[in-house]
Amino acid sequence: MASNAEKAVEIFKQHVGKEDQPGEWFLVDQQRINQFADCTLDHQFIHVDPERSAQLSPYKVTIAHGFLTLSMLTHLSGSVKNAYTAAYSGIVMGVNYGFEKVRFVAPVKVNSKIRARREIASVELKNANTLHLIHKVTIEIEGEDKPACVAEWITRLIYS
Repeated sequence: MASNAEKAVEIFKQHVGKEDQPGEWFLVDQQRINQFADCTLDHQFIHVDPERSAQLSPYKVTIAHGFLTLSMLTHLSGSVKNAYTAAYSGIVMGVNYGFEKVRFVAPVKVNSKIRARREIASVELKNANTLHLIHKVTIEIEGEDKPACVAEWITRLIYS
């Protein structure tokens, strides 16, 4: 009898290369940018000083840290709708395993809205209870041509 992980691999494989429905828009305001700056001790003016940014930055406003944008992946992915919810049956936990590739393509200007688009890039059975799942995730900026971030995100899914 196939394990939950083995069943999940077969479901995920059917969806490799197919884009999920995009997630919901999320506002990145100055308060969030400031809180992230406080957490990371990165208080560069382009993030936290609107007046100086208006004078010296090519964007003329503050921008979110690239790592703030990246750190929002978990939250942004929570609203992405997919057609393979059955693949999560029997899951005990998901563990952030890392990234194959991350690119910060365009800045997220203060008070912009961002959302995630994703597709399964690959899936691999590591053992009878563990999967290695890679999503290609694009973080879009509402009203902008270029995305904020494109990443290949690796998750380990552990099943009962």
